[in-house]
Amino acid sequence: MDQTPPWEPPFDGTESEHLLGSLERQRATFRWKADGLDDSELATSIGGSTLTLGGLLKHLACVEDEKFGPNLTGAGYGPPWAGMAAWEGEPKAYTFDTSSLTASDLYAMWDTSISRSRTRVAEAIETGGLDQQVAMGADDGFVVSLRRLLFDLLEEYGRHTGHADLIRESIDGRVGEDPPPEWRI
Repeated sequence: MDQTPPWEPPFDGTESEHLLGSLERQRATFRWKADGLDDSELATSIGGSTLTLGGLLKHLACVEDEKFGPNLTGAGYGPPWAGMAAWEGEPKAYTFDTSSLTASDLYAMWDTSISRSRTRVAEAIETGGLDQQVAMGADDGFVVSLRRLLFDLLEEYGRHTGHADLIRESIDGRVGEDPPPEWRI
């Protein structure tokens, strides 16, 4: 029986399998860092920063929906982001504001956006592969590939998983590069 955790990228796979496997590993590591906390723990910040694990859950949920919604197809933001102004420059503070959300809301928001992303990406790869042009940049004359969207999201997770490492360690001492093999969302 294979004991490899589901977030471990393949040792020998296609370009798509490696890229998606690396993204899944980052998603799992981030979610593990944020997992099992209550409302006050998700609102914990460290030092002079206002960044919280709850804010990161909401922000990354929005980024997932942005990458594989408007950036992929040109469609507008769907719930719960509908009506949010288009991103210009720095991320909108709205995505980090968790004042009206509970821990359950934040976990459900992130989990649901990941599910949507997985479906949208699988469909896009099946119909056009990694080289297909996506909507992002098209209005400005740029040709952007699905591969680029996936790399952008992988970079976003790399950055914020580092933030999550520091915040989580300050809450209860949880440290580690990957979730333990038996951990599941």
